Amino acid sequence: MTNSPEHPKAGKDQSLETPVRVTSSAQEGYAQRIDAGGHELRADEPVSAGGSNTGPSPTDLLLASLGACTSITLRMYAQRKGWDLGSIQVSIALRDEGENQRIERHITFSAPLLPEQRSRLAEISEKTPVTKMLKNGIAIRTILS
Repeated sequence: MTNSPEHPKAGKDQSLETPVRVTSSAQEGYAQRIDAGGHELRADEPVSAGGSNTGPSPTDLLLASLGACTSITLRMYAQRKGWDLGSIQVSIALRDEGENQRIERHITFSAPLLPEQRSRLAEISEKTPVTKMLKNGIAIRTILS
């Protein structure tokens, strides 16, 4: 998260400085080992796509990143405002609409909220770092070595 009115106490996002490393070998098929800031993850494809389903698909990881970023950002904002959100559940679905795809995000709070709070949290959810990256796009530079 970056410092902004929406993320006032957020520190510098370490993922911007530390590369995420993805490694695979021929013996593993589509399975991938991921090192993200010292945290080990796996990715794979489902059996129906020729994988061995040893981890979430890359698309599921992307959607999970959006959901996690949404929940974290809303929690940070609410803590700053002194609002009790209770638990936060973010459900993310990729909707295929012919040649177009869209992401549908559904956010649920266990605590009761005032209409003004809900409205503001909806605004903040549109300003999370991952939301902005997905909506605005980002340049990708590929280097083969």
